[in-house]
Amino acid sequence: MIGNAMSLSSRLRPLWMSLALCAPLLAAAADATPPRRGADPALVRSLQSHLWTLQSASDASGQPVEGVIVPGQAFTMRFKDARVTVQGGCNSLHGGWRLSPQGQLTVGRLAATMKACDAPLMKADAALSALLAQPLQVERSAGDPPTLRLLTPSRQTLVWSGQPTPEALYGPATRLFLEVAPQTVPCTSGVMRAQCLQVRERRFDAQGLRIEPPGEWQAFHDRIDGYTHQPGVRNVLRVNRYARPAPLPADASRYVYVLDLVVESEVV
Repeated sequence: MIGNAMSLSSRLRPLWMSLALCAPLLAAAADATPPRRGADPALVRSLQSHLWTLQSASDASGQPVEGVIVPGQAFTMRFKDARVTVQGGCNSLHGGWRLSPQGQLTVGRLAATMKACDAPLMKADAALSALLAQPLQVERSAGDPPTLRLLTPSRQTLVWSGQPTPEALYGPATRLFLEVAPQTVPCTSGVMRAQCLQVRERRFDAQGLRIEPPGEWQAFHDRIDGYTHQPGVRNVLRVNRYARPAPLPADASRYVYVLDLVVESEVV
């Protein structure tokens, strides 16, 4: 949705960060120059309307760049307005970006969250950050899915595969904070008995402090894309909710829920 010397309970201690509850996380270190100035509008739209998943990282001779690809992990990159976010390693990376009329991508200095993880994930974060810090020539190939190639001056190449973002599919999101109980509860899904998450809505003021009381607990019959529940772990999630356009597919929920951030976790 780690540290070698860290127990599960210590890894999942509360992670309150007021910046996580407000607009963009750790944004102060990034360059916020508008990315569209003089750039190809179609390329800008494509970058912003897709979630890009890293497929490979190779050097000029076609050999893998050491440390970037970690088995079982997948880096994703998201361009939103003047911000770029990279996730999938140890920490979330955030910065600004610009695209020149010649198709050169410049990523501002990336700020990161402060988790400690296993060495391969932290090395992957550092290796990918170093590649993205260089001037990158952008090559986009149309297709289903589209492909994005980012080339460094020394001909190292990052290849990304694109999927439409939820905003591109459904329009603007409504942001919610949902507390997920440690254990699931029995529920009915259609005619089938199932286990559902138990959730309640949380609200926060402008300083990131909880507003009490919370909403009532209820069985949650949908799924939250990007979230995997661990029994015995309580979470507070920042979630984006999208409304499906009518007519709805058979048995489809009215809404699509996508995990934006795990704000707090603890073992109960």
